[in-house]
Amino acid sequence: MWLITPVGFFSVVRKPTDTKNQTLTVRARVRSDLDALKTQYLPELGEIQESTANDYRFRAVAPQAAVAQAVARLVQDLDYSNFKDEVARRQGRSRSDLYHDVWSVLCRLQKKQP
Repeated sequence: MWLITPVGFFSVVRKPTDTKNQTLTVRARVRSDLDALKTQYLPELGEIQESTANDYRFRAVAPQAAVAQAVARLVQDLDYSNFKDEVARRQGRSRSDLYHDVWSVLCRLQKKQP
């Protein structure tokens, strides 16, 4: 699952070791995204690992229930009327511009509807 939020961009997956441990792996392209997630919403997030061999350079593991609660808190804290403006306020215009590029690409889905 991709989560594009005002605090960062995350890919959440269940690796084989997560299944037996009831955890999820939270991955990010930028370490500060995981730091912000841990500080603001997911203190249960484990140690952040870095690897230049993986698609996502940064990753950490957290209990699945804690990840679900963190996502719920992100929704509960939602108080803005424009997502890209909120990203610009929290993370800067360059990050907001990148998210706009994602928005633009995904807009193609809508334009292909009959």
